Amino acid sequence: MKNIYFFLLTGFLFLTGCRGRENPVNLQVAQFQNAKNNAVLANEGFIRCRNFTNAWLRHADPFSGLIPRNLQKDKDFWNARDAAADNYPFMVLTSFFVDREMFGGSMLDMLHTEERLTSRVGALPDDYSFSKKGFLHDDIRMPQIVFGSSEYVKDGLLPLTEWLGKSPWSERMLAILRDLHKHVDVAGRVGKDTYKNATREEVNGELLQTLSRVYWMTGDEALLQWAMDIGDFYLLSDHHPTKDLEYLKLRDHGCELVSGLCELYVSTHFAKPEKSRQYQKPLYAMLDRILETGRNEDGMFYNAINPITGEVADDGIADTWGYTLNGYYAVFMIDSVERYRQAVLKVFSNIDKYRNFDWEHGSSDGYADAIESALNLYNRIRDDRVAAWIDSEIKVMWGMQKDDGIIEGWHGDGNFARTTIMYNLWKSKGLYVQPWREDLKLGAEQRGDTLLISLSANSPWQGKLFFDKIRHKVNMHLPIDWPRINQFPEWFTVEKSSKYKMTDLMTMKNFILDGKTLLRGTVIHLEDDGKWMVFLSD
Repeated sequence: MKNIYFFLLTGFLFLTGCRGRENPVNLQVAQFQNAKNNAVLANEGFIRCRNFTNAWLRHADPFSGLIPRNLQKDKDFWNARDAAADNYPFMVLTSFFVDREMFGGSMLDMLHTEERLTSRVGALPDDYSFSKKGFLHDDIRMPQIVFGSSEYVKDGLLPLTEWLGKSPWSERMLAILRDLHKHVDVAGRVGKDTYKNATREEVNGELLQTLSRVYWMTGDEALLQWAMDIGDFYLLSDHHPTKDLEYLKLRDHGCELVSGLCELYVSTHFAKPEKSRQYQKPLYAMLDRILETGRNEDGMFYNAINPITGEVADDGIADTWGYTLNGYYAVFMIDSVERYRQAVLKVFSNIDKYRNFDWEHGSSDGYADAIESALNLYNRIRDDRVAAWIDSEIKVMWGMQKDDGIIEGWHGDGNFARTTIMYNLWKSKGLYVQPWREDLKLGAEQRGDTLLISLSANSPWQGKLFFDKIRHKVNMHLPIDWPRINQFPEWFTVEKSSKYKMTDLMTMKNFILDGKTLLRGTVIHLEDDGKWMVFLSD
């Protein structure tokens, strides 16, 4: 039996994996207060996500039920690269946490409608016009369809799959991916004139990330081979990102390639070691050249560089700094290259200079990417300065939401919800409750192997408390939990086969629960004052 204990207090659960050495009486009151404060923040976050979702649903097309690309100039059509990739998936995830009826109702209906109305080349989606009740363009524009499909899969369906596991959304993802493979191996080979270089690099980067993860999920060798074809194109031929490309974007849309090549390197390290050895030298050359020419004095990446000459092509600071550093840290996890870990630490040491920073000219999308950058890396390297920075910047982003729930009225609003959900899960350490209610506040504080949980409400509530699983193994079958763009980090996870000991401090009675029970939900009852918690059973 795994030595993890629960201690039941008024308004709090105390959970520890410290092998029975921790004396709960000695825990500082501040630790419990932190859990309570985290509950308040997570509660606000979920209310904001619910308000965002409801606001966008009010603008859905009455006939199809699909949401528009934007609420201004592009209100008449749905598209894969924006509406489906950036906005819709995080309405789905919001409903998973706060409204299960919507999750299994209108959100699932929207998926089936999208699949029925927008699939144009096999499963590949194309832009759908509400006024025409058909495709926006009369002709088939294959590069646009390829780009939209890769965006939908990597930015939207893949994050959903990493959280949900097998679902109708993962089935849609796999159908699109398989049909995409029929039309493109390396983006650009289907006709270089039809792709802008930046778009080509983005599509290839998205495919590298998707294939490097979905290969493990499915065990399909063809997917890994596809990824290696793209890797060979950049690392083993004359398209090397820093030796052969005169323009390398390090901000959103360009950083995908850097991280994608690093994810492929990690995957081949475990699946095809001989290929990984071939990639190592050219991959290091790319990473080292970017460190040499692509950063400011604080370690932040510029928007774009000419890696051949070393000139800075766009001296704006990339809000997606952590997306690129994900790749560096992933390589560090495999090869222990200290300079790649130091690249992360350099940004961390200067993070306070970037409070209230003008990411993306004041857009909430810039804040979302910057906060997510910090969250994912903080999950790997704990630093109190970074935690404080995340807490301060989320409030800036939240302040951009309007009273009606809309943030800015474009597809980037979905990124507001995506990052907020990541933040909420940090504050609850991956725990959530069902059914959710607006007055229900759940938060947690972790101290080593010890977890303190605060759950309260304004009136009686009965439901289930769910713990997080080791999702990178259970849902994706990844060999390690390397940092990945748009993943939802794991904080406190429960193993299905382990046993857990619960102690009610009020009675000092002990109970044994298994991980399976905690994962499928443990019944909790909040009594009349909304604060007394009792385990009923499962």
